Amino acid sequence: MRILYAALDQQVPGTLGGSVHVRAVAEGLAALGHEVHVAVAQGGPWPAGSVHWHAMRPPLGRPELRWMRAGAVADLARQVGADVVMERYYNFGGEGVAAARQLGVPSVLEVNAPVIDYPGSTKSRLDRALLVEPMRRWRDSLCRQAALLVTPNAQILPSWLDRAKVLEAEWGADVDSFRPDVTGPLPFTRDPARVLCVFAGAFRSWHGVAQMAASLARLHRQGEDRLGAVFIGDGPERAAAEQLTRDVPGVTFTGAVPHDQLPQCLAAADIGVAPFDPGKHKPLALGFYWSPLKIFEYMSAGLPVVAPRLSRIAALVSDGDEGLLYDPADPRTLDDALVRLTDTELRERLGGAARVRAVAQYSWRAHCALLDTRLRALVAARSGTRT
Repeated sequence: MRILYAALDQQVPGTLGGSVHVRAVAEGLAALGHEVHVAVAQGGPWPAGSVHWHAMRPPLGRPELRWMRAGAVADLARQVGADVVMERYYNFGGEGVAAARQLGVPSVLEVNAPVIDYPGSTKSRLDRALLVEPMRRWRDSLCRQAALLVTPNAQILPSWLDRAKVLEAEWGADVDSFRPDVTGPLPFTRDPARVLCVFAGAFRSWHGVAQMAASLARLHRQGEDRLGAVFIGDGPERAAAEQLTRDVPGVTFTGAVPHDQLPQCLAAADIGVAPFDPGKHKPLALGFYWSPLKIFEYMSAGLPVVAPRLSRIAALVSDGDEGLLYDPADPRTLDDALVRLTDTELRERLGGAARVRAVAQYSWRAHCALLDTRLRALVAARSGTRT
């Protein structure tokens, strides 16, 4: 099968979750024997392998203008003879769905951000002011036209949508690369006398990096110096986190690290921290809808996970089995979870169970196998053949 995958606002290679996701899905489908073409912004030399990468940025580099590339995506789809067109959903996208319609092939919409508006959203207020609600109508139209919608959580899709068109599937981790035994050069120095906590990701406010930094600072003031930390990544909260931990020994900020170097970084750590703060991101009023890559990668690397007790996270990480969950309304419960994991036996038990669950349930291989089955069914239905 020939697949065209449009993700024009993502950069490959890249360090952010969207970049990792696009590359993993493309390579996973190629490994299953498909001819995969991907239209993305180019971030450096294309990854080696069998995936065909095509540089295509949104006009002026603005993701809200992605839809204007519909003609170019359709031309590319014709050129490669696409049997199906996948599109990574964005509020102002639609170029992949439009291209599929022009070619008369099935379209797949990959959705990991809400299609519906959260209460009080700026978009919904603007839509109402425009009377005909053009943005909602556009999003609804994309959902109607798509032959399949792939999402980790169907609650972020319109309630009227036919659930037979929806594939609920978690995102994942490369469980072959992220392993407890990986070694390699590190962008930090490991202090063997301390239990090393790691945060890896974008330093956005709702990712909670400042909460983790504040926790380490509180513990240090209380005389708890068994913990160290490495903060991997960059973003708007980095300065605040650095300020909070300025007097805390054993804390390192590496900046952004290429994703292919992240496995050895996680393997060198002891605890994976995912301190999400839903109150800092208004769309999360709909509920924690993410399928968090950092949690899957921590688990795959054999790290016990420390994360807030939110409904979706609790479904991914069982408290006391693969990690420890804390009360997001009480920051001192984060302190308690970190201190509990200075116990080597507890860390090893939870980390081992996390690795087992990641391999069984949260691999990109498993995700792509589910997607492959649905894609083959779509193409077979269109051609009138059996899968």
